[in-house]
Amino acid sequence: MQPILETRNLCKYYGKDENEVRAVDHTKITVEKGEFVAIVGKSGSGKSTLLHLLGGLDYPTSGQVIIGGKDIFSLKEDELSAFRRRKIGFIFQAFNLVTSINVWENIVLPIGLDGRKADETYVEDIIGTLGLTEKIRNMPDTLSGGQQQRVAIARALAAKPDIILADEPTGNLDSATSGEVLNLLKNSVKKYGQTLVMITHDEEIAQTADRILLIEDGKVVR
Repeated sequence: MQPILETRNLCKYYGKDENEVRAVDHTKITVEKGEFVAIVGKSGSGKSTLLHLLGGLDYPTSGQVIIGGKDIFSLKEDELSAFRRRKIGFIFQAFNLVTSINVWENIVLPIGLDGRKADETYVEDIIGTLGLTEKIRNMPDTLSGGQQQRVAIARALAAKPDIILADEPTGNLDSATSGEVLNLLKNSVKKYGQTLVMITHDEEIAQTADRILLIEDGKVVR
């Protein structure tokens, strides 16, 4: 059975000669459908660069990222943009909500940008699972940090992507809210049969994953 995500000799280098920085260096990983994988490493280890490559937000120096059997960097730029909208859900530390539209509109926005109609029953179920039913008409700036991150999780799930990539999703939250949001994220991913790859510097959060990948100097060492 083919993994949902695979990298082959993935490299991202910056600079040249003695100034060359190997942010990601011949990295090979595989992630199976339904897995929750945590990528951990010190600041500057290359974990955020790796996540950006996995999501097609940055181009590699060489190597491949294969999602659902598709080499994403073989796609033209507009095709890659469409692939990201349909196949990859992103959750960022900074929430990235649009402040001028309400919670419901934020959640379904990527689906609309792709020219599709949201599955309203499915979206309403996600909203209920995340405890946001009473907040769907609220504007983002009326919500707490934890509530805003729940909206970001709902947005990532709503398009029914093949995989969800999360970059320090609890980094801006206090420890109590962080634990609550992480549990909601894990339960939601499991309920909707999703695959989750999460970057974190928090060892406690990493221990809740099915598998941990440790990255050092751009290489996965464990």
